[in-house]
Formats: sequence, C-alpha cells, structure tokens
Amino acid sequence: MGAGKKSRQTGKHAVRVGQILRILRKWGIRTLGELARLDPEKLAARLGAEAFGLWERAQGRSTRLLKLVQPPESFGESFEFEHEVETIEPLLFILRRQLEQLSRRLNGVYLVARELTLRISFTNKQHYERCFQIPQPTHQVDLLFRMLHTHLENFQSDHPIMAVSLQAQPTRAAQQQFGLFETALRDPNQLYETLARLTGLLGRERVGTPILQDTHRPDAFAMEPFAWPCPSPPQETEKIDRSRANARAALRRFRPGRAASVLREKNRPVHLGRAEGNGPIAAQKGPYRASGHWWEGQEWKREEWDLQMTDGAILRCHENSEGWEIDGIYD
Repeated sequence: MGAGKKSRQTGKHAVRVGQILRILRKWGIRTLGELARLDPEKLAARLGAEAFGLWERAQGRSTRLLKLVQPPESFGESFEFEHEVETIEPLLFILRRQLEQLSRRLNGVYLVARELTLRISFTNKQHYERCFQIPQPTHQVDLLFRMLHTHLENFQSDHPIMAVSLQAQPTRAAQQQFGLFETALRDPNQLYETLARLTGLLGRERVGTPILQDTHRPDAFAMEPFAWPCPSPPQETEKIDRSRANARAALRRFRPGRAASVLREKNRPVHLGRAEGNGPIAAQKGPYRASGHWWEGQEWKREEWDLQMTDGAILRCHENSEGWEIDGIYD
C-alpha cells in the first residue's frame, strides 16, 4: 500500500512539473538562465512550490545525494573449445584453471564457495548440468578439483563437448563452536569424496543412510543421502528402568533370511529343519499375522512365529507363499 501511494504521488508531481514547463514556454522562458533570472517569490506565488523547486535547480542550489549501489558480483567462469573435445583430460585441464580463477576471486573478498554448478555443452546443442553441494564451504582448489574429478570419472556422453562453465555460490566461512561432548569430522570434504566414489562403484541406491519406512512390513527401509551431523535421537521424558531394559531379549536378524522346513501338528509347528540341523520344537508363540499395501496393488502378508528349540535357542520364523524362513535368533 505504501509503495502504491508513493508511486501515485510521484506521478502527480511529474504531471504538475510538465504543466509548469508548458506555462514557462508560453512566457518565453526556454533556458535555465532565463528561469534563474526570475523573481522566486513571484514565481512561487503564481505557479506554486513545484515552480520554486525548478528555480532552485536552475540556480544550482538544490542538492541530491547519490547512492552507491554495487551490483552483486557473479563468480563464474566459462570456456568454449576451439575444437571438439572427446576425452576427459582437456576438460579437466580447463576446469582446473577455472577453479584457480574462482578461488583467487573468492579469496580476494574473504569468501568461500558453498556450491558449485558444472555446465557442459555438447555439439548437438544439448547441455549437462550438475550442482555440487560442498559439505564444508571452501576455496581450496585441490578439494574442489577432486570433487569434480571424482564425478567425471564415470561421466559418459554420446556427443563431443564444445563448452564448459563453472558457477560458484559464495558464502562466508562458517565458524562453529562445538560443545564439550560434541565431535566434528576431521575432513568433511574427504568423507563426501569417499561417498561419491562409493556411489560411482555401487550405485546411488546402495549408498546412504537407511531410514525406516512408515509401515508394519518387517525390514522395510529406504536409503537417503548421508548427511552430517546426524540428527540426534529424541530425548525420552520417561525414566527408563535399567533392570527391565537389560532383561529384554534382542533379535539378531539374518539378512537374507535362512530357508527352513516346518512340520505342523494341529496347525502348530512341532518340528523345524534348518541348515544347522533338525530338531523338535519345545514351545511356540504365535502366529502373529501382518499384511499391508493391498490398496496399492503390492499386497504382502506373512505369519510369524517365535519358536523355542530343545537346545534353548529361540528363533523368529515366518511363513509366506514361498515357504518358511528363519528371520533371526534372540540373544
């Protein structure tokens, strides 16, 4: 609302000044010298305060301070090859030079790079763009170059390269004071470089942090990109009974599950066959039935049992459409 009101006032002022200038032309006033020789009091009485302001400007008495506005500095480097590039060596050579230029410019204004954007142009007018998040912002050329080199080791293109550019997002160097019992990574960039190499060897879906999914399906998890620092677990408000906590049994899962064969009697397991040997079942608890995802067309269901063998071992087993499997053993 304030900006709109100010804009309307500026427009009215411009219209008023235009009317005054037309009146001055009718009076025969066409130069600044002729306007400056007029009596300011009589001019203001006839044409108002806007005319007096024009007279002051003609006299050179009004001043307007200049505001220095510096455009935001862009930290980018680009290079166009004279001939088509089909190998990685010339590309890495140019990227190294571009990083040196960017590092020198960032260091000159006491900034570091928090993000790098690599853009590669091909002869078929297509482009490849990749954004690199830098774990610990820096302007060190060796660290930044290793990050690009690791990514380009597995880079493949069907067309020759014509141009390459790098764009850096600047920021101030982070200063963080850790608590007494907090630990910091010795070299976050080296950690993420190792993760990038593992991703190139194993695939993106095999490297990261396992996160449990919101489902009752056993062992259902998804892989998310690794992040440091890891989120701290929520603080429990209730006081834990250590004697009861130590008495709980922990299930040591087998991944993948181990095949087994089960004999039933009156619809309850009585004998278990496994790779370690066969034997009767001394006691059992179950079945614990679970199912889900029937609404998505990927229905699953299983029937779980806790089986105690005669030698005292307690196993978690389940039955599905393919047979029986041993999920783990209780410690």
